[in-house]
Amino acid sequence: MRIGIDARLNAYREGGIAQYTRLLLEALVHLAPADEFVVLQHLRQRQPLLVAPKLRATKLFTPPHHRYEELLLPLELWPRRLDCLHCPDFIAPQRRPCPAVVTIHDLAFLHFPEILDDAARRYYSQVRRAVHEAEGVITVSHATRADMVELLELAPERIRVIYEAADPAFGPLPTARAEQRVINGHRLNGGQFLLFVSTIEPRKNLETLLRALRIALDRRPQAGYQLVAAGRAGWLDQPIYALVRDLRLGDAVTFLGGVAPKELHWLYAACRLYANPSLYEGFGLPVLEALACAAPTLVADNSSLPEVAGAAALVLPTRDSEAWATAIMQLWDDEAAQADLAQRGPLRAAQFSWQRAARETLAVYRECGRGGR
Repeated sequence: MRIGIDARLNAYREGGIAQYTRLLLEALVHLAPADEFVVLQHLRQRQPLLVAPKLRATKLFTPPHHRYEELLLPLELWPRRLDCLHCPDFIAPQRRPCPAVVTIHDLAFLHFPEILDDAARRYYSQVRRAVHEAEGVITVSHATRADMVELLELAPERIRVIYEAADPAFGPLPTARAEQRVINGHRLNGGQFLLFVSTIEPRKNLETLLRALRIALDRRPQAGYQLVAAGRAGWLDQPIYALVRDLRLGDAVTFLGGVAPKELHWLYAACRLYANPSLYEGFGLPVLEALACAAPTLVADNSSLPEVAGAAALVLPTRDSEAWATAIMQLWDDEAAQADLAQRGPLRAAQFSWQRAARETLAVYRECGRGGR
């Protein structure tokens, strides 16, 4: 089969969909050497996303999410002679020269429509049409599958759940907690901070964690609780920074901004606790990354987070600051409980793999693509 992978978004973003595309492609080319993979990159991405036998990178002019994408992209796809097109970024063109598989990572934009600007609203408004017309539909968790059945009215048997996995580069760093490191100008001491990893925006529910931190500091000021937030500023982030000021947490919270992958690896391995209080996640990849690095982990009790974490994390009521404060205080000095969670984390993360994801995704291509049956 000649399989096209739409990787145009990778020229513009470094987030979850771009990582999904890259890691899935790496696994696919090793799993299916008899197939030819055509990586559809945007022309602004000068270097190939991946170099491997039977893999061809081709440059497209049409940017992702462009208002004329529906007209221009099919014209660029036509001469590529694809047997199957995989669109990891939710939407396949309606007029396409071959069968298409789409991946739906989450439906956050339906739960929280206020997160969309006009351009994003125009793009994601196509998702209902896209899933009903696609020859193959993949999603990354059973929680998102249930969302799709309810909100998009798609028959459950049409949806294939294929889990993501952490980047294989993530794993325990035994000496990290004893180290000191300077990241983006901030000096951090391993083993002395609570870690939050995400874009700074309302959906990630950092507010609950900040209120929990204030409660914990008021009850045990001598404990020295410190929160480190790693992630770029996002949409409506100013009220979050204002809350830090209002709660008088300036000395207890460090905003690192975006960090390099190696620095993120160290943060996961060096943190005393990792917390993900998000209001909604289609998969929650940072949770799996933290578990892979043996970080004692706390997650909110909604969407896919308990599904991904399993029994390897503490699960807490999403907006209950008191519960988060109590859990942080109890776990902060309990070395035995930390060690137990640290042991469970890598074992849980190892249950997810890109090799398995690639094998299951390739089966979808075979079922849906021309010449693959």
